[in-house]
Amino acid sequence: MSDERQISRRETLLLTAISASALARRAAADTDPACAVLPASATVTNAVPMENVSPQVQVSGVRRAFWNGEHNAFTDLCWFNERIYLTFRSCPDGHMVHPTSCIIILSSEDQGISWQEVHRFSVPMRDTRDPHFLVFRKRLFVYTGTWYSGKTTLPRADYDLNLHLGYAAWTDDGQTWHSPVLLEGTLGHYIWRAAVAGEKAWLCGRRKPGFEVLAKGEPRETESLILASDDGLIWRHGGQFQSAEGDETAFQFLADGSGLAIARHGSGLSAGLLQSSTPAGPWTRTDLGQSIGGPLLARWQNRWVVAGRRTPPGEGPRTAFWWLVDGHLQPLAELPSGGDNSYPGLVELADGRALISWYSSHEKDERGQPITAIYLAELSLQ
Repeated sequence: MSDERQISRRETLLLTAISASALARRAAADTDPACAVLPASATVTNAVPMENVSPQVQVSGVRRAFWNGEHNAFTDLCWFNERIYLTFRSCPDGHMVHPTSCIIILSSEDQGISWQEVHRFSVPMRDTRDPHFLVFRKRLFVYTGTWYSGKTTLPRADYDLNLHLGYAAWTDDGQTWHSPVLLEGTLGHYIWRAAVAGEKAWLCGRRKPGFEVLAKGEPRETESLILASDDGLIWRHGGQFQSAEGDETAFQFLADGSGLAIARHGSGLSAGLLQSSTPAGPWTRTDLGQSIGGPLLARWQNRWVVAGRRTPPGEGPRTAFWWLVDGHLQPLAELPSGGDNSYPGLVELADGRALISWYSSHEKDERGQPITAIYLAELSLQ
């Protein structure tokens, strides 16, 4: 990889210590807004002690991992070939639909202390967003849903879900990448997270029922489907998560093929806990009593962790984590975040801690303007 493709100091922070005390000392010494490190105690709210609940969690090593002066958002993490990979979207024109966006992929050989860019890609005349990893058949995939945008920024009124397409980047070794690869069978589907069950890969895709064509301004109904693939590149209908108000769905499978999912509500109401005995469904839905934007469902310390954006009454949105216990959410931690934020990723580290990623716009640059950056932290059981 050429020197031009390496991440500059302004774009990523190479950490020299994991411990909270070391990070706090460095934060006090380093005033460069592009490379700021937050002390571990910065605005982190741990779960309130409760009886008969899962253990409390300590959040440490909170730091800004990437900021290049652009809008950086929608993260995911995974292990592949003894390295941790981090992916996200970066766009100079902001959050909405722009053809200038790209997907960036970083890797770390030291459990998230230092990072190197290994690949980035874009799709001509399309907005790439919401990248997610899948390890399938000894190959690492990065999936992205793309809006058609044309050559210039697309007004929100012109977004057409029927023109949505899934794309991928993939690698066998983490070094040589192939992209952008159009995912056959995804036209009209806004693809999102993926998982493996048995010999197949499964992918969330929300769409208009029957690919209905609506006039501008008409209410848009969406269903969320589960697509199936034998190779991770060619997809077909596999089942249905929700027939109405379908949205982002994070899901996992157990060894027996049964499934568990956290489904965002398409109208912003409470998220649902979905369960099924097979990947194809049918999936049952239970209201969780909590709106969750950009949901994550992950396994850590043999427990289920749910994460995403919540909006406390009278406050702005925050990125939060919960334990999922017996079908109910138990507060775990709230991360330093605000404004445009959420879409976390999580991997378990070799020593049993967890590394988490998210994006947020709660900090400001040297001119006092909000920035939208990628953040990392560690979780450990108390």
